[in-house]
Amino acid sequence: MIDYFGDLVRWFGENWAGEAGYLHRTWEHVTVSGTALVLAVAIAVPLAAWLGHRGRGGLAAVSVVNIGQALPSFGIVALALPFTIRLADALPFIDSGLGFLPTLVALFALALPPVFSNTHAGFRGVDPEVVEAARGMGMGGRRVLAAVELPLAAPLIFEGIRVAAIQVVATAPLGALVGYGGLGQYIIHGFATRDSVEITAGALLVVLLALVTGSAVGRLGRLLIPPPLRPAPKPGNIPPGQHVVPVRGGSASPLSTKP
Repeated sequence: MIDYFGDLVRWFGENWAGEAGYLHRTWEHVTVSGTALVLAVAIAVPLAAWLGHRGRGGLAAVSVVNIGQALPSFGIVALALPFTIRLADALPFIDSGLGFLPTLVALFALALPPVFSNTHAGFRGVDPEVVEAARGMGMGGRRVLAAVELPLAAPLIFEGIRVAAIQVVATAPLGALVGYGGLGQYIIHGFATRDSVEITAGALLVVLLALVTGSAVGRLGRLLIPPPLRPAPKPGNIPPGQHVVPVRGGSASPLSTKP
């Protein structure tokens, strides 16, 4: 066991540089994962926000989008592969239908449901009295959506983005099966060569990247969401001398009891 851990440490020391090094592989992993997540957010948030604001057609759309969660990710990669190959043949600016493109399609399909569902749920969960009060102040529909509903829905939206980000990063290694790089190359190559050290190293890198990504998105959400609208902290995380006070919109914030 000691020799195994020694080999693992040695692997990390010897395989960090170059195109096959884990720094470059991590960048490839982040590139396809980040692209899929950005596309999912850019499409899902505006569409789900509009449907949630209107209050019609949203549940049907959520049901359709959630079909992507029922399909295995590798199945989506396999289904996308023939289409991406033909697309690459038809469009000269696409180098290949293998690798990046089918991986991107699968990760996009995986990221879409949690972002869409949480955004729609966030908008539908806004107190109708708050919306009516905003309309009574002379706000139009678009202004109500942007200035009232969006801030109140933001905690759920960011939670959906965080979940999607973790799922995408954890699933991206499947891209190695269709010729993409990323950290999945270590796992696939390790199985092919029966190298348990390489398999373990690749898996550890994927887990670490998923944890860092989830933490980073969570911190970004806490920075962008106004303090009164942030989710209530867990009782064990409340600093001494503070207690939780509920605020309008279903959130809570700590209030100091110190003089």
